[in-house]
Amino acid sequence: MSLIDEISASIADAMRQRDRTRLAALRMLKAALTNRAIERGRELDETESRQVVSSQIKQRRDSIEQFTKGSRPDLAKQEAAEIEVLEAYLPPAIEPDVLDDIIREAIAESRAQSPKDVGRVMKAVMSRLAGQNVDGKTVSDLVRKTLGA
Repeated sequence: MSLIDEISASIADAMRQRDRTRLAALRMLKAALTNRAIERGRELDETESRQVVSSQIKQRRDSIEQFTKGSRPDLAKQEAAEIEVLEAYLPPAIEPDVLDDIIREAIAESRAQSPKDVGRVMKAVMSRLAGQNVDGKTVSDLVRKTLGA
């Protein structure tokens, strides 16, 4: 079953349960997946679908930050609830120990020695983490810390 079919079934279930938060998040996700498929001119594969889900989560995290700055905790709470719904459609987050190992291997392979090499290391790390549930900002912070920035 493709991710979009799974989401369609979840939308019907959320409608039956009258779960407005879950329903809104799933409808937005389905629209984003459909739009990306139209852009590509074909059905999305599993990795592309996960990227769409990740981008939707990232958008909501950015919204939470803005709502918090704007003194709107009610809207921030709603966005956080939607993130919980969306995270169910991603694989479990990568373990911190595994992430540290991947970063160290990428640093060794790219022969990075200073904070100037962050871009090269990030490219290597993110290519290895493709399709996994990981926050790019967190990875970037860890790479900078490891390189001594």
